Amino acid sequence: MSRAGFVYIMTNKNRTTLYIGVTNDLCRRIYEHKNHLVENAFTDKYNLEYCIYYEEYPYFDLAIKREKELKKWNRQKKEALINRKNPEWKVLATEKGFMHKQVPFAQQVADLLRELEENQEIPPCSGNDTPS
Repeated sequence: MSRAGFVYIMTNKNRTTLYIGVTNDLCRRIYEHKNHLVENAFTDKYNLEYCIYYEEYPYFDLAIKREKELKKWNRQKKEALINRKNPEWKVLATEKGFMHKQVPFAQQVADLLRELEENQEIPPCSGNDTPS
């Protein structure tokens, strides 16, 4: 049986350090980071307690693959990724759950299409395209 996975980015209060991790339970994992349950771990040493970015995958192995990809990126590229989805670097998930902002469905669709176009996963769409 396959299980879902999350890739996430944690930072500290001053946003000086980034940590990329993978988990099958994001809220539990954030709880572990915030409470420093793994002493002397990277997140413990640098007080990385704020989840400012995450991606959810239907299969854990896909999340691991993405984590490995992101860990190879330089700081500038990681910041650009965060800024696209969370320009204010607000906390997006806590040990108590996920933070959701109210976004109209039409805006969510438009944002998804824009992201797919930017990643060249779909051809550019013009606003004038209408079915015949």
